[in-house]
Amino acid sequence: MPTVYVVSETTQHNIASALDYGKIETILPPMAQIAFSVVPTVRRIQRKLEKFCDDDYLLLIGDPSAIGIACAVAAAKNQGRFKCLKWDKRERRYIPLEVDLFKKGESDESYEFI
Repeated sequence: MPTVYVVSETTQHNIASALDYGKIETILPPMAQIAFSVVPTVRRIQRKLEKFCDDDYLLLIGDPSAIGIACAVAAAKNQGRFKCLKWDKRERRYIPLEVDLFKKGESDESYEFI
């Protein structure tokens, strides 16, 4: 069964609908202070994401620094790939996003840069 790794535990949002994508596992406790303990926080995230694979998701809630670290660790553990769940306010549901940092063969020509 896939796992949904919640970056930071929260009581402010109801994340129950993320269960549609797998069992929920929290990486960091609520109100974790990364600025005062960067190395232990990185180690905790690495330990929690040790078994991260293509089937799993990140739920990007909490401190933006912790979210960035979790994305970097997940990508490093999984050959540059990870999936995350983005909340769509209009649809009121999670939308899965797939990120592949090293995907080759796709052209940037279809995107317009401003």
